[in-house]
Amino acid sequence: MLGPSDVRELAETLGLRPTKQRGQNFVIDANTVRRIVRTADVRADDTVLEVGPGLGSLTLALLRAARHVTAVEVDDQLAAALPGTVRSRLPGRADDFTLVHADAMQVDSLPGPPPTALVANLPYNVAVPVLLHMLATFPTLQRVLVMVQSEVADRLAAPPGSKVYGVPSVKAAWYCDVKRAGAIGRSVFWPAPNVDSGLVSLVRRDPPRTSAGREEVFAVVDAAFAQRRKTLRSALSGWAGSAAAAEEALTRAGVSPQARGEALTVEEFAAVAEQHAQHRETAA
Repeated sequence: MLGPSDVRELAETLGLRPTKQRGQNFVIDANTVRRIVRTADVRADDTVLEVGPGLGSLTLALLRAARHVTAVEVDDQLAAALPGTVRSRLPGRADDFTLVHADAMQVDSLPGPPPTALVANLPYNVAVPVLLHMLATFPTLQRVLVMVQSEVADRLAAPPGSKVYGVPSVKAAWYCDVKRAGAIGRSVFWPAPNVDSGLVSLVRRDPPRTSAGREEVFAVVDAAFAQRRKTLRSALSGWAGSAAAAEEALTRAGVSPQARGEALTVEEFAAVAEQHAQHRETAA
């Protein structure tokens, strides 16, 4: 395990200065790392995908618990150094580790066995798009535990009707049952961030039953929250082609045209998308 002095020594050896641009805040507390692995319910037969492994604090703990770990790292220095850290600290597990040097948002395939779990300390500035991209790209992911900015954790896990319920909440719910899984203080990072962090647990489930595709449903979600203070009749007018067409799709889906996006479940958004698509097919 890497302690505070180990992390700083590795960074100094690499001549590395953590950058805000890439959201580099490295975990230096071994107890926090153990807690993450335990909360993630990592199992001996898991292939774990880690995004943004940094200097390897979490990577080493994951390798102790899982069958295989595949880490995706965009930073040149970090990607070059991590395999050596694994070999020196866990030589018996080095063959069970794969490093993919790439931007996580550009990854559409991975070497080796398909991932069954995603466990990561996600850079705050790209956390939501990276999470959604991974869920969409790798359907074999059954369990996810990510550490993100506390406000982002709240949004991901928010239920309909909540003030922070929005696009991330609905899109995450398309793939998974989502819940907050704990809070993380600032002192466990180096350098310490200016915000608190939170753990979010996501467990894969079947998406809503609908004839509409995911992209069609997500288009409704994006439109609904682009003008979240407006009623859905108004907010969806551009998406549907007119306010009248939006009202018809909403009514046919059993949703009040006077409701706002924050009141709808992912299933209701799917129903609206389905009704609009069916109406267009009938009209054609």
